[in-house]
Amino acid sequence: MRSLVALLVLAVIWTAGLLSFTARIASSTPPPEPARADGVVALTGAGSNERLAAGVSLLEDGKAARMLVSGVNPEASREDIRTVSKAVRRLYDCCVDLDFTAADTVGNARETADWARKLRYRSLIVVTADYHMPRAMLELRATMPDIDLRPYPVATRIVDSKRWWRTSGGARLMIVEYSKYLAILGREAVRGMGPRS
Repeated sequence: MRSLVALLVLAVIWTAGLLSFTARIASSTPPPEPARADGVVALTGAGSNERLAAGVSLLEDGKAARMLVSGVNPEASREDIRTVSKAVRRLYDCCVDLDFTAADTVGNARETADWARKLRYRSLIVVTADYHMPRAMLELRATMPDIDLRPYPVATRIVDSKRWWRTSGGARLMIVEYSKYLAILGREAVRGMGPRS
């Protein structure tokens, strides 16, 4: 009986956490106009077209000096990315860098950190899908604790973050994303309890 009660309590806590997580995502778009930063990073993935267009728009508006597109499909060409992002060629050729090595959010964080350090950037605007932003920020902050990261979440066609429960695909995506987010929170908590030098 006690184990059943414990399971029910855990289920209630998990569900409340999921609802809080999704409410936070739903309230994040559209994002406020960001202050100028050294660079912009757009993380690719499902719904990349919207992310790339948003990142290029920030670059065109003078919100940063350069932009990194992280996690580009190795089969895509530089011209493919320019076409999808709708970037003006002059700006694209001078100020957009592509990362073809990152295969997941952890890889995005590593490549972004390397890029920012090479350019000695101290602040970045982070562009990714609204549902992906909480997890992306955890990974990026774990890799770049010394860099000012400013989230710029973008709504995508993949899931309506304000009505995610209305489709099985939307519900599945949010549940998976929340579960991954919790896993990273747990990982960082364990790291924080490790021995300090």
